[in-house]
Amino acid sequence: MSILKNLTLTTAQPVRANADPVQRARDKVISALAEQKAMAEAKIAGQHYAPTHMVWRKNEAGERVQVETPKRLRAGWFTDASGQTFFALRYAGKPIEFAKGKNAIAVGELKTLPMILDTLTQAVRAGELDAQLAAAAEARGQMLRKAS
Repeated sequence: MSILKNLTLTTAQPVRANADPVQRARDKVISALAEQKAMAEAKIAGQHYAPTHMVWRKNEAGERVQVETPKRLRAGWFTDASGQTFFALRYAGKPIEFAKGKNAIAVGELKTLPMILDTLTQAVRAGELDAQLAAAAEARGQMLRKAS
């Protein structure tokens, strides 16, 4: 017991990094918007954007190993029949309505999309979409509760 007397003992608990669910939702949307921006900039430059992430898989011997695989991303922008480009933001599997009945942003040409994504990121940081994100998360939660 004399060895422990040399140490400073105290009571402590770790703090969760994102205990606030609103901030967690904002961070998730901001990271998704950053990926969309990188994908749009690559498309404008005529390059292929292929981010990767680490996943656990079983190898031939049946052991679990971590391997790097391409991340599956879906572009948030689309083009209508007239050739105009739009951007729709999705969260919790639902399209976000920016205003009542308005679920997309008219972009015009693809080269203006990165600026629009920067503006959206600023709006998310300012908390302007918190109500829509909460509603989408609640609807997702209701859907998951019905399935089980």
